[in-house]
Amino acid sequence: MKITLTEFVTLDGVCQGPGSADEDTSDGFTQGGWLVPYIDAAFVRRVSGWLDLADGLLLGRRTYEAFARDWPKITDPADPFAERMNSLPKYVVTNTLSEGDWNPTTVLSGDPAETVAELRSRPGREIQIHGSARLGDSLLAAGLVDTLRLVVAPTVLHAGRRLLSGPGATSGLRVIGQETTPSGLLLLEYEVTGQAPRGEYEGVAAFV
Repeated sequence: MKITLTEFVTLDGVCQGPGSADEDTSDGFTQGGWLVPYIDAAFVRRVSGWLDLADGLLLGRRTYEAFARDWPKITDPADPFAERMNSLPKYVVTNTLSEGDWNPTTVLSGDPAETVAELRSRPGREIQIHGSARLGDSLLAAGLVDTLRLVVAPTVLHAGRRLLSGPGATSGLRVIGQETTPSGLLLLEYEVTGQAPRGEYEGVAAFV
């Protein structure tokens, strides 16, 4: 299976609390809900299409607990995401939980790189990371993320937890999809190609 990382981010890379003011107030964050003003039908259609590809969800403990608290409360049959989010297999990477109550849930304890690598080796389509920025960052650095999908909101917060801010190896990416929604969201899809390439600038003549 492929490991896919899907994240909502601001222009300055903040991924904390996109959906509401009280979604994630850790470390004193007060700017939650920044994605909501830009949600439109094109966004819903594209993100729903991405979710169609999932054979399971891969989550860190904190995101898992937040999702397990909130998603089961959404019972509207017209909601485009709730039924799939609640019914898909969940894999939570943690050494502090022994079981989960948002079924079906499997706890992956031990070394995250080893347990996720084993999961990735299984047949199937995609295991998708949603939220769980620290987990996604560490797995990308470990070479275990195959596809990165970003929804970039046209806003700058100057505060909050940022995506891809941890240590680790570089990553080269190739754009395989791009779209701008009517509200201004930039939807980007990247294939991870290995370590980031480097070069020496020898003047513009080398590029024309």
